[in-house]
Amino acid sequence: MMVSAQKKQVLTIWFENRFGKERLIPEQTFYLNGTDTLVINRFKYYVSHIQLTNTAGKTIVPENQYYLIDIADEKSTSVQITVPEGSYTGIQFLLGVDSSRNVSGVQTGALDPLNGMFWTWNSGYIMAKMEGTASSSMIAGKQFTYHIGGFRQHQQTARNIRLQTTPFHTSVTIVADAEKWLEGISIAKEPVCHSPGTLAVRIADNYSKMFSISVKE
Repeated sequence: MMVSAQKKQVLTIWFENRFGKERLIPEQTFYLNGTDTLVINRFKYYVSHIQLTNTAGKTIVPENQYYLIDIADEKSTSVQITVPEGSYTGIQFLLGVDSSRNVSGVQTGALDPLNGMFWTWNSGYIMAKMEGTASSSMIAGKQFTYHIGGFRQHQQTARNIRLQTTPFHTSVTIVADAEKWLEGISIAKEPVCHSPGTLAVRIADNYSKMFSISVKE
């Protein structure tokens, strides 16, 4: 007797970018710690290696893809994957690009260097990027620029994200709170990070905590 193939469904993952409780919109003004005035004009990050946990506790591993979430591109904030039909209570993914892809040379799609997320001089990907201006910045134009990358030992900036929630079926909304990037970071003293190292790892530890699931009533 033939066993019928398990039915599939399309699951949509929405990435809702915020600064604190406010929606993150390019060129909008935000306030940090009640004293610093910020304007964020770039906010981009890679998502890959998505896995799901269904209500039976089984881990589902869809075909791996690489997605670049970008506040300047509304379409990028919606990711669709094909999974077995059912309900899910957990999702995990890699924020960033895995080591093997970092040493694989020029690639296409989301990993195309034309997306501005690849260091040709360092042969590696920028896992996440934030740029803008801040009243506390001491450099020209009051700018701050954080290009966070590094995949070698002791410089690793990709982070595994694991989230749990009530059961969802065809869609789930993940909130990314950009304010958490800056916890413990002094823009006045550290307005720039463009290379692997201690500051990049600290910011990576911050952005590993910026995700949560928004439960819609």
